[in-house]
Amino acid sequence: MANINESLAKLLEVDGALCDAIVDANSGMLLGKAGAGLDLDLAAAGNTEVVRAKMKTMKSLGLNDTIEDILITLGKQYHIIRPIASKPGLFIYLVLDKARSNLALARRATQDVEQTLEL
Repeated sequence: MANINESLAKLLEVDGALCDAIVDANSGMLLGKAGAGLDLDLAAAGNTEVVRAKMKTMKSLGLNDTIEDILITLGKQYHIIRPIASKPGLFIYLVLDKARSNLALARRATQDVEQTLEL
């Protein structure tokens, strides 16, 4: 089991990783952050709205399912949002340089960190 800082450091080892965070989707506040490249406090608040909107849409559609991850593809970056199944209301947020990353490996690393994260 890994704590927040260890988990964030592990994700920064992924090829192309720029920064990452653990976010409370109920408040939009950061529980921890690492790396550089963008304002993670602002990103956490904004991506909280993304998670809330997706959950609301799933509920409206009557989908009895869970979100594994949400991928946002920008021109130069990938943003991965992964809800933490064992801690509803929290999610992992990882930002990658698109030119230097392998999306499949990054998604796998995010899944691995989610499973070993201890809060």
